[in-house]
Amino acid sequence: MKKSTTGLLFTAAAFAAIAAGPANAVSKKVEKLCEADYNRFCIQYTPGSTEVRRCFESNRKQLSRKCINALVDAGEVPKKYLKR
Repeated sequence: MKKSTTGLLFTAAAFAAIAAGPANAVSKKVEKLCEADYNRFCIQYTPGSTEVRRCFESNRKQLSRKCINALVDAGEVPKKYLKR
């Protein structure tokens, strides 16, 4: 199965917008484990935009456990995200 264009557009910039700190490259693990959440909740927003950050924050309680764990492990979001 060919990887979707959306998956390719889901770049480190999208998660840099989510991160509380400065923009950093995001691991392939985070990109892979959170792609479905981006596609489910925030696909209408451009990766790296302020809207993506707001979208992930507003859907925080619905994000998959694997995505949240990957984001926390990568230091992209605070550990409080584990408490939902």
